[in-house]
Amino acid sequence: MATENQPPVDVEIAKNLGLTAEEFDRIVEMMGRTPNFNELSIFSVMWSEHCSYKNSIMWLKTLPREGERLLVGAGEENAGLVDIGEGLACAFKIESHNHPSAIEPYQGAATGVGGIHRDIFTMGARPIASLNSLRFGDPHLAHTKHLIAGVVKGIGDYGNCFGVPVVGGEVYFHSSYNQNILVNAMSVGVVRVGETVSASADGPGNPVFIVGSATGKDGIHGATFASADLTEDSAEDLPAVQVGDPFQEKLLLEASLEVIATGAVVGMQDMGAAGITCSTSEMSAKSGTGMRIDLDKVPTRQADMKPWEILLSESQERMLIVCEKGREADLLAVFDKWDLECEQIGEVTDTGRLEFYAGGELVADLPAEPLVLGGGAPVYERETRRPTYLDKIDAFDATQVEEPEDLLDVAKQLFKAPSLVSKHWITDQYDGTVRTNSITENTPSDAALVRVKGTNKALAVTTDCNSAYVYADPYVGTMIAVAEAARNIACSGGEPVAITNCLNFGNPYNPEAFYQFVNAIKGMGEACRAFNTPVTGGNVSFYNQSQYEGGRIEPVYPTPTIGMLGIVDNIKRTMSLSFKEQDDVIYLVGDVKEDFGSSEYLRTIHGIEHSSVPYFDLAQEQKLHRAILAAIRGQHVNSAHDVSDGGLFQTLCESAIAGGHGFTIETADTIRRDAFLFGEGQGRVVVTADESQTGDLEDVLREHGVGYRVIGRVSGDDLTVDGEDWGQIMEWEIRHNDTLAAILEG
Repeated sequence: MATENQPPVDVEIAKNLGLTAEEFDRIVEMMGRTPNFNELSIFSVMWSEHCSYKNSIMWLKTLPREGERLLVGAGEENAGLVDIGEGLACAFKIESHNHPSAIEPYQGAATGVGGIHRDIFTMGARPIASLNSLRFGDPHLAHTKHLIAGVVKGIGDYGNCFGVPVVGGEVYFHSSYNQNILVNAMSVGVVRVGETVSASADGPGNPVFIVGSATGKDGIHGATFASADLTEDSAEDLPAVQVGDPFQEKLLLEASLEVIATGAVVGMQDMGAAGITCSTSEMSAKSGTGMRIDLDKVPTRQADMKPWEILLSESQERMLIVCEKGREADLLAVFDKWDLECEQIGEVTDTGRLEFYAGGELVADLPAEPLVLGGGAPVYERETRRPTYLDKIDAFDATQVEEPEDLLDVAKQLFKAPSLVSKHWITDQYDGTVRTNSITENTPSDAALVRVKGTNKALAVTTDCNSAYVYADPYVGTMIAVAEAARNIACSGGEPVAITNCLNFGNPYNPEAFYQFVNAIKGMGEACRAFNTPVTGGNVSFYNQSQYEGGRIEPVYPTPTIGMLGIVDNIKRTMSLSFKEQDDVIYLVGDVKEDFGSSEYLRTIHGIEHSSVPYFDLAQEQKLHRAILAAIRGQHVNSAHDVSDGGLFQTLCESAIAGGHGFTIETADTIRRDAFLFGEGQGRVVVTADESQTGDLEDVLREHGVGYRVIGRVSGDDLTVDGEDWGQIMEWEIRHNDTLAAILEG
């Protein structure tokens, strides 16, 4: 085997590539010899956490993975696939691009969007919607402003050019994300059942093609980069950030869907993390086959690229296709039509091995199975230890929190909190109307609603996670994330059917960080089983923490982002959050508790960072969701909006502003007014109903065993709380609607 001009291989080289000494020994034993540098490089990316899930897989397997609508489950293909009826299926997935975005925000975010869309159309589904979940540090910091501007522009530019609308998402700010931001991107697509294509490499003798962009040196060792801590020197890893081209991706989308329709494609896989290495190994291992690849035939952007550079490059807008032998002309004709590179670089073999050649010589020869998830990649059970900060949370005493005298002033201050203010400075940079599928662009709902053209159906999709809740209690906080996603879908008229997740945590070798991860998985599993929403896939993003001067390491708040899919069978039975008619009765549905744990109110007004997780009851949540959905389907309500970040008053104001109305309410005399207005206890929804429907609405709520109370009425343009005129708050909100823009541009 050719090994000339390669660095010598030993345990120190392995460590520099991100492998441990034990893993190096395991590779030597597995291969029966010391690997050469090309082979060791392949192992280093395929056994990185990003590709192998070696520190998380044993816990991921505990999540529910089966459901009556599920066609493709977690780990089976590039994305999950759910039956939505009428011969159609929905492919959807969420993934992170955190470290690249923290180093080069524009390209990091843009290529994150491009990569997740490729996962969808690689299966044969056309992407119809995009969502995101973003976490940034203090927006007043110059560095944070730079990161926000780059990420938002990257998402907007790529999505707008590619032609898929951004229909929803969430943005939070907290100092724990000052250096290590989170950029999670979700794609949703539709395909006819039976017309999908698998990421497989069946049929020895079938030719293997690389299609799309040429291969460059961008993104090399990107998977390894994503599996290590961010440090002061991480900017030196900038070559690990990929560079995207949305126009090329659009061509690749259309060409891919067209070539799948020819029937000439045996298997197809996106070249994401680890590039050619990952796609060849995963497709081969899935089919129990192998591949013989000639690296000299790979189109490259730079001259004299070394074999390991070609193997590890994560250049964007590329796919690997296994074609049915004899149908090569059909494949070439499609890609020639779309003016895209399409080169045969090898063929499928029956050896179970990956054989890579360059210059006519064998430069890497290794088995496919041990490289992949579920094959021979190592699996670890890391130590857990209860975080010491939880002692501060246990010590929190709500009775010691003094209630402010001027609650109107409190409301004004909360309206300026970065996590609660209008995000229109961000969302205005996204195209939410392209392809004309979005229902909620001008009539907002708790979940984004996207019509399925040619049917009477709509998809309800959302991304949710309040990281402060998970920080306070990883188990309950993650259950809340799942429940809020399901609640948002129910409030929009949809039936939750499945989730994808993006699990953003600190270093798995840190027992306290791994404690957060393990308990989050346990909470997610329990909630998903309760809502009958199996997990279809997603990704794990560890090492989200920053190292500062003096060696101090700070992990981000644990953030298990939930991307949930729901189905609306009758598009005429969707529901928006906006108040509709003056004099409509306002109901607060669900249990009302004197609770303001982990609320924005405590953080902003009282400066309290450590407090208990908000009130939550999983069984009551299930009843609430069924009741709200029944009320919507029975046409007994005019609006529905769940109580979440900022509490009841924030919810009321959002509905009032969206509908151009005011409201008059009375608080509960048995509960502290600050807790009633600004507490974030879960399991509550604000609905409005015409006077003629109140009897039927209350019957539905009683039938489902859900508590409720009338708290007021929709008004013209005035706003009254307990008889006090709070009308100036609407003027105040409008005046501060550009708070985020003022901060970021100031």
